[in-house]
Amino acid sequence: MQPQKEQMEINEDIVIVGAGIAGLATSLALHRLGLRSLVLESSDSLRTSGFALALWTNAWRALDALGVGDTLRQHSLQFSRFEAFSTDSGMPTAEISLEANNKPRDYDSRCMKRQEIVETLEKELPPGTIKYSSLVVSIQDSGLFKLLHLADTTVLRTKVLIGCDGVNSVVAKWMGLPKLVDANRSAIRGYVEYSEGHEFEPKFCAYFGRGVRIGFLPCDDKSLYWFCTFTPSALNYDESIEGSPVKMKQFVLSMASNVSKEVYNILQRTSLDSLYCAKLKLRSPLNILMIYNIVKRNTCLVGDALHPMTPDIGQGGCSALEDGVVLARCIAETFSKKLPTGMEKLEDDDFYNRIKVGLEKYAKERRWRIFNLISTSYLVGLAQESNGKVISYLREKFLAQFTIETMLRMGDFDCGKLLTYSG
Repeated sequence: MQPQKEQMEINEDIVIVGAGIAGLATSLALHRLGLRSLVLESSDSLRTSGFALALWTNAWRALDALGVGDTLRQHSLQFSRFEAFSTDSGMPTAEISLEANNKPRDYDSRCMKRQEIVETLEKELPPGTIKYSSLVVSIQDSGLFKLLHLADTTVLRTKVLIGCDGVNSVVAKWMGLPKLVDANRSAIRGYVEYSEGHEFEPKFCAYFGRGVRIGFLPCDDKSLYWFCTFTPSALNYDESIEGSPVKMKQFVLSMASNVSKEVYNILQRTSLDSLYCAKLKLRSPLNILMIYNIVKRNTCLVGDALHPMTPDIGQGGCSALEDGVVLARCIAETFSKKLPTGMEKLEDDDFYNRIKVGLEKYAKERRWRIFNLISTSYLVGLAQESNGKVISYLREKFLAQFTIETMLRMGDFDCGKLLTYSG
């Protein structure tokens, strides 16, 4: 009979589950406000997988609040305009310049490598903030605290639990959030390196229609990120291709064969190890309106753990950055109140009550914003990919312009700054 390992219990005020963009941004925001957190990451090192993501104006405002915006801007190209084309005809259907009278508008739209984002955020955190190889297997209540049981038998006792652990969130499941909704669409994404540099302009190009949405965005002078989202039921799609990079590439090339020689060449150049396929899912927007699903006493969710959405307005990572800044500010504000007379430090129940107020404020501030993002993204995707004659006609006449303007409008949001609070 094997002897059982002795459990080791560790006390932490604030624990964040997941060291992705959401978890790192939340931890850094708390750090900027003088609050320490411990980030649990199930992997044995920082997860730098994933190719790139579009960062709109709201993301850059959040990154500026975190103090890393200017650092990241040095590694990216600012888009000068957006162009949309018809997948049916290949003809242009919309264009929006991000410059007015030769002066930049108040937009900052770029595409960044995911690795650069997470590494930049991680470098700003104090040493020891992230605990790797820390897989959470169960969560339980213990009075005013949460007990996190890890796979290595460690038990963490925390006053605040923040779930940043993605679409398959253990924390969200424990909180009782309903299962995600299948969007009945899929996405194939790719990344291309040009060793000698490419000559593409810094612009966002996208092709809409026939059940497909294809776009490409330059990250820097030597790399491009592209995506192909599609409705399998509208196409001759075999799900078995998802396990075969060769078939995946052939499928995307077949979708682009009548679109553009430029796009076709980009896809053709993509190496097989730079392809990724996934079914698209989302959180029902109605779930978000239920405030107690966002916050459960001293537990809350951030990023994809809270609001997975379709990628049609490019707000998944951007909104996660917003979440982190807003949450940290709401928590810090609750501790700006002076301690009761004669009390040198907060008792556990006072700490709990203040945290509860802060998290409920976070939920109140975020729920309508998140509801709008999820709903808008889903509807924009339908308009961009639908194959019907009426919607195709409307898209070529004015919907393409409208959807691009919607993307910019949803990205023109300011989550606010991180202010220093004194108790």
